Parts: sequence; structure tokens; C-alpha cells
Amino acid sequence: MSDYLLAGQAGQSGAAGRARELELDRLLLQSEVWEPAGRRLLEQISPDGHGRRALDVGCGALGWLRLLSSWAGETGSVLGSDIDKALLERAAGVAERDKLLNVRLLVDDLFVSRLERHGFDLVHARLMLAPLGRAEEQLSSHLALLAPGGVLALEEPDCRTWRFEAPAPAAQRVIELLAQVFRTSGGDMDAGRALPELLHARGLNPRVRTEVLELAPGHPYLRMPLDMAEVLRERLVAFTDPGELDALLAEAETELAAPERRGTTFTMVQCWARG
Repeated sequence: MSDYLLAGQAGQSGAAGRARELELDRLLLQSEVWEPAGRRLLEQISPDGHGRRALDVGCGALGWLRLLSSWAGETGSVLGSDIDKALLERAAGVAERDKLLNVRLLVDDLFVSRLERHGFDLVHARLMLAPLGRAEEQLSSHLALLAPGGVLALEEPDCRTWRFEAPAPAAQRVIELLAQVFRTSGGDMDAGRALPELLHARGLNPRVRTEVLELAPGHPYLRMPLDMAEVLRERLVAFTDPGELDALLAEAETELAAPERRGTTFTMVQCWARG
């Protein structure tokens, strides 16, 4: 684990620091929530990846690192890349704790990647197209890193199933505002719908599976819209008055804290193809 990144960026204080910690916690929770779905996808791709080289692009605070470490085994290798050093530091802590001895972490920008071309038997990226909105460039980068005959696996959302029971109109409005924020930067919170077409256009033969998770009362992922809104607050105020936003978030907080509140996640569209 000599490539673990343990020297961090300059610390932040005050509101910025709290927002940063919230984002790190949110991304770690997200990885853990979706880990079983990732495991099921990996079993369909190939139950045994021992000896293979795997790359998790934009692994963030955890991503598929734990899954791929087990999949690749002692004779294989896993590289987790991200442009954000603080996220990799959090991932390094998880890898150290869980003894993921075949995992390395490296700061890398996927748009100007320094990684070995055609160097990986499996390239995975999750929830990367939705926020960045540079799908063609991202796909080109992923494919350039894929070894001949290797597998590209992408996971992106379709938000039509992101709902609450009983209805929570304020929380639903927060989700709508988040979608607007994504669109203004070229992103798409429904990017999963386009995955098969994107891969078909590159001459690949993609396979698709989907997962929607049920969230029981009290599940921390029910709060995901609020956590995202906190991180993206400065961009959200472009669509609503700050006071109105505060009132909306407070109402959504009350809705989601109701002891009987249940929900479903967005649909995770999982699309994979052999290069």
C-alpha cells in the first residue's frame, strides 16, 4: 500500500470545513449503500477476477475498492483514482482498516490521465457522468485505459424512482432543484438512461441491469437530498431566494425525520460491455 496518499490538502475551518466533512461522509455512505448492488453486478461480469488488474475511476471515499480487492485476489491488483486528494485520504483509511493489501490509490485527472493506456482488465466508474456532463470525453478516457478484451462497467442514476412514502413534497422539491443545478453545469441526474446508447455508439455490445433500493424508516440515505443540498448550497441559491431555500430545507428535514418515513432510491443503471 505504498501509494496510499496520507498527506492531505490544507485543512478548512468553519462552514467550509463542516461542508467538506459532510461531503466526505455522504460519499462514504453512498459507497456502502450501493456496495451490494455492485457486488451483484461484478458476479454477472465475472465471478472470479483473480490475477486481473482493476481500475476504479473516481473511487472517492470508497467506491468499488473493497469489492475489487476481493475480486482480484492476492495475485491481482486494484487502483483507485480520483482528482480529489482528501477523498483518497478517506479511502486510504478504509483500505488500511480493512487490510485491502492489493489496493493502491493515486491522484489522477481522467481528462488528462497519466495512467497506463490499455493497462486494466476491468475499468469501473460510478456516478461520474451525471455531475460532469462530459460523457463522450469520459467514455474515451475509460476506453483508452481498457486492455483488449477487458470490461468497462458504468453505473449512473435514473431519478424517476427517487421517491418518499408517504409523499414528502418539500424533499421532492429539493431533488428537483438539485437536478436543475446539474443541468446548468451540463450534467444530468438521469444520465443512466443514456448509457446503453453511449456504448452502442462506440461499437460495443452493452448489457444492462438496474437496482432500486428500499429505504426503511430511519435509514441515513433518506437524507441524501438534504446532504447534497448542503454541499451545493451556493449553486442552489441561483434558483431560489436564500430565505426560501432555508425554509424549504427545514420543511424537508421535518418530513424526512418522521418516524414512519420510507423511501426508494433513484434507479442505479448498471451497464457493462467487453472492449
